[in-house]
Amino acid sequence: MSIYQKLLGDSFENLHPKLQERYSFQKDGVFQGKGTMTDIRGARRWMYPFLLLLTRWKFIFPESGKHIPFEIKNVAYKRPDGMEEVKWERMFYFPQVTRRFHAFMTIDPARKVVKDYLGEPHLFYSDLLFTVTSEGGLSISSGSQKLIVGKMEIPIPSMFKGNVEVAEGFDDQLQVYTIEVKITNRLLGNLMTYKGYFTEVDG
Repeated sequence: MSIYQKLLGDSFENLHPKLQERYSFQKDGVFQGKGTMTDIRGARRWMYPFLLLLTRWKFIFPESGKHIPFEIKNVAYKRPDGMEEVKWERMFYFPQVTRRFHAFMTIDPARKVVKDYLGEPHLFYSDLLFTVTSEGGLSISSGSQKLIVGKMEIPIPSMFKGNVEVAEGFDDQLQVYTIEVKITNRLLGNLMTYKGYFTEVDG
């Protein structure tokens, strides 16, 4: 049973069957997909240097574009401490540069949240709340967040948080997975958004 099945419990069965397949990979399991992000929008121009710096941690990036080739790879494994973890690797192939957005997920069964460590090495932490929609899609939103400085985790005040909204689904007509991600901040507005589609491919 995958960490996502454990987290969602009985509601996992209400996901679209293809999303159940996508999120049921267990230890040593891999999901790989290729597709296109039809629209990617970065933050305001004056934030470009800051977001460019974050790319060193394989975190969010400043570029915008349309119809950008995209790859995703999820790998499930057990850490040395026995915790089940899933690594997320997302690659965006802009004409002049490839950007990566990596994350490492475990679950906290007691609080019923996904623990999401963002960047490689870790730079930010966020609680993620997973909900199955009435249409069988997956809705993901962020909770409390922390800045990672060495071994310290510093809580981020609400006004400085990156508010995350993710919608995943499956288009039966086109036979593709769909995704839309929005990362915003109360003070700064849009930090990064992207939406598009992908299909599963063999490794």
